[in-house]
Amino acid sequence: MIQFFRRMFNSKLGLALTFGFLVLIAIAFASGDVASSGSFGGVAGGDRVAMVGNQRIGTGDLSRRVTSTVENMRQENPQLTMKAFLADGGLDGVLTDLINRVTLRVWAKDNGFSPGDRLIDSELNQIAAFKGADGKFNPDLFRQMVGQRGLTEAMAREELAQGLSARLLLTGADIAAVMPRDATMRYAGILTERRTGAIALLPSAAFAPKTPPTDKELADWYAGHQSDYLRPERRVIRYAQFTDAALGTVAAPTDKEIADRYAANSAKYAASEKRKITQLILPTEAAAKAVLAEVKGGKSLETAATSKGLSTATLEAIDKAALSGQSSPAVADAAFAAARGAIAAPTRSGLGWHLMRIDAIEGTPGRTLAQARDEIAKELAEVKRRTALTNFSAEIEEEFDNGSALGDVAKKLGLTLSTTPALLANGTVYDKPGETAPAALAPVLSTAFAMEGEGQPQIAEIEPGKTFMVFDVGSLTEAAPAPLTEVRAQVIQDVQLSKGTVAAKAAAQKLEAALKKGVDISAAMASLGATLPPVDRVDMVRPELQRYGQRVPPPLQVLFGMSKGSIKLMGAPRNRGWYVLKLDGIVPGKVEATNPNLPGLQKELSDSVGKEYTDQLIAAMAAEVGVERNQAAINAVRSSLTGSN
Repeated sequence: MIQFFRRMFNSKLGLALTFGFLVLIAIAFASGDVASSGSFGGVAGGDRVAMVGNQRIGTGDLSRRVTSTVENMRQENPQLTMKAFLADGGLDGVLTDLINRVTLRVWAKDNGFSPGDRLIDSELNQIAAFKGADGKFNPDLFRQMVGQRGLTEAMAREELAQGLSARLLLTGADIAAVMPRDATMRYAGILTERRTGAIALLPSAAFAPKTPPTDKELADWYAGHQSDYLRPERRVIRYAQFTDAALGTVAAPTDKEIADRYAANSAKYAASEKRKITQLILPTEAAAKAVLAEVKGGKSLETAATSKGLSTATLEAIDKAALSGQSSPAVADAAFAAARGAIAAPTRSGLGWHLMRIDAIEGTPGRTLAQARDEIAKELAEVKRRTALTNFSAEIEEEFDNGSALGDVAKKLGLTLSTTPALLANGTVYDKPGETAPAALAPVLSTAFAMEGEGQPQIAEIEPGKTFMVFDVGSLTEAAPAPLTEVRAQVIQDVQLSKGTVAAKAAAQKLEAALKKGVDISAAMASLGATLPPVDRVDMVRPELQRYGQRVPPPLQVLFGMSKGSIKLMGAPRNRGWYVLKLDGIVPGKVEATNPNLPGLQKELSDSVGKEYTDQLIAAMAAEVGVERNQAAINAVRSSLTGSN
């Protein structure tokens, strides 16, 4: 996952847009736990990690973004720790992205490309999280939500302005990026080349000592490699579902309630009329009268319109109010005064002069209270049920707020609590591969893992108006290394492999020296005096690597990057051994100019060129505005995030 994130930092617009305002808000509300925007004023190195032009990037800004990133990534990788993220260069990637975003913003301001308040307002209006019940932007909700995340309104607007500046400045940076066809053919030849060579593996286990490690060696190794034995955070969730049946019987609507609703919605039950109209709009009254005369002379409205280069429009089943809103009250009055098949007298609106032919009239008779009673009673019953559910849920929430335990509320409702096994944040059962949380928990799982601790019951609506769930975290086990006593066998193996890998490296260097003298690789392997796997002979064209997908073995990756006749040593991950790679030959691939794959490759290479243009543009802007990093403050943030300060 961290490697994926690293690639995102290097994507075409990732440097400037990865942590745009919308992403920041989405991460914050998804994780439910964003670091506060404290100033870090008390740590070494001051309160800024960088200066971009005359704009500072505070230590709190960097800390908040790193924390948000890690929390979001934990949704897919629960075992990810802050220490591992930082060790893999995560902080540097976040800081580089932050500096580039601010660089684009400062350059935009200095050169008259800064987005105005109206454009920022327009973007805010499109963010669903800030819309009220009426579907419109709610300023109070906006301020409340960003305030909950340690942001001020000004900070939030600045975040959005940065994203808009990046979009404006970078969108066209690669417009002219095209890789020449001749260069594309050269690359294509590389992509289809054949390579021959050999890969020898010297496993650490083959060189590991037979004498077991001492207790002190085990303790020292465990102390220095605790992250290798980390157990992820897991939670046990208690829950119970119930339906609207828990409400019991809801009182039926009274006669007065039905009558009042009928009166309040009288227009709904009154007689109504809709008309299908063919309409022609002309610029002047004289023109309208001229067309009307032609129609009276025997032409159809459509024919008369076509002869003048115009066309008619059809209004399907429209009522008077709707027509009035589309045109004008006068036009609506004229249309609804005309008989079926007739053309209403020319009438003016803001659009021009209307000629309207009444093609059809659809009348709906009014309904008395007695006729509408059953329908109204059904509507009122549903309203009452929903109101009762809302009040019922509010009462349960109030009980929880007042300190009632989940078990007490479940007993009051006559519910039986279910308890899950220990779960990971992604819904899988801890230490039981293939097992997952009950499907019913899916809607509340993220909420349960966002709770601060145990015994904080909540109620959730699972199926609107029908199914509900009360739940809490029964027990919470934080992420921590497994005790040495429980992983002792694994630690012993790791210590032995760490010793074996030292000996394996020495053997690999001996093998390398022999190969450089021209000794056959199999003979050189036999001279090492250890039981080793056979040499892997390689005779492969580069396209064959595609069968591995995203999991190309690292030795093959290195072999296809070596020069002919070269020898390389390569350590296997987790002290598993050493590889000795020998590349014997390279045969370039032959690509015809008519190869159908060339256009696709040319586009891919052109995209890479475009990314380079974008990177160079950002670098040029940075050089112009001036960027200065404060390494002491960066180190202080790193220490604070790992808790080592």
